[in-house]
Amino acid sequence: MHAIAERASEYSHPAFMDAAHTAAAPYLTVVIPVLNEAENLPILAERLTDALEKLGRTYEIIIIDDGSRDASFTILTDLARTNPHLRVVRLRRNFGQTAAFSAGFDRARGEVVVTLDADLQNDPADIGMLLERIDAGYDVVSGWRAHRQDPFLNRRLPSIIANWIISRVTGVHLHDFGCSLKAYRTEVLSEIRLYGELHRFIPAIASWQGVAVTELPVHHAPRQFGKSKYGIGRTLRVILDLITIRFLLSYGTRPMQIFGLFGLILSGLGMLTGVYLTYTKLVYNESIGNRPLLLLAVLLIVVGMQLISMGLVGELVVRTYYETQSKPIYVVREEIGGEASS
Repeated sequence: MHAIAERASEYSHPAFMDAAHTAAAPYLTVVIPVLNEAENLPILAERLTDALEKLGRTYEIIIIDDGSRDASFTILTDLARTNPHLRVVRLRRNFGQTAAFSAGFDRARGEVVVTLDADLQNDPADIGMLLERIDAGYDVVSGWRAHRQDPFLNRRLPSIIANWIISRVTGVHLHDFGCSLKAYRTEVLSEIRLYGELHRFIPAIASWQGVAVTELPVHHAPRQFGKSKYGIGRTLRVILDLITIRFLLSYGTRPMQIFGLFGLILSGLGMLTGVYLTYTKLVYNESIGNRPLLLLAVLLIVVGMQLISMGLVGELVVRTYYETQSKPIYVVREEIGGEASS
């Protein structure tokens, strides 16, 4: 019994508890989505492991196989057998890069999460620079491919235009929203739910929480193996997601203020048009039954009322969403004093 008590005392020692916590929860989690990157994976694993070992911090690597049809999963399985830090998650089909990132974020245990692509165009050696910015107090550090090694017309030009539009619409001014090499504090990601193509907008979504976002130039290499999964076809989806982001950032908790505003404007214009037509009918005895302006007045009033109704429905949805989950409409950074300190 005495030996058991001594062993229990040893396990409760702060040094042992800290060691156990470190083993259970590494400081850094690296999340990498993979889609048909069989040729790149062995090289990526070697470069990534070398870069992370040099950091001197505990880490884990989560690679998400997003429905690859080549030998990617077989290679990842072999790599996981020899690398205790590597965890492989295989999705049943190709759900898209945002879903793959989300699967990795849900399983991340680190205090900081770093994301990068598996195509060898992101340099794992840059992770250390991102962590230095995190240590300096930033919550999100976004990579900037200042010297991007991609074709201009179908890759760089659309990206330049998209980055300019996203910066103006969201108010978060970054040169390169599309760079996958980013670092996040885990508490920032815990408040974000990803859908569509929203992974590129995480800095903009996180800005609603009042987080500190910065940008850092990183290396970018030309693709050596495989084919790019990006193309101009994503532009329309990005534009639609940008509209969603703008709405969520500005009116996500108060939809009536946007739908109701436009509804009042349109209804007001319709009523003013109706008053004008009524005046001409009563004063000048003009026929208004066949005038297109009358149809326009009715249309404006009807559409305006529909927008106001949509605002009311939106308010009910928002209240249902937050109240059923006991989810606050604010985000606390920290509390000091009183019971909060415990």
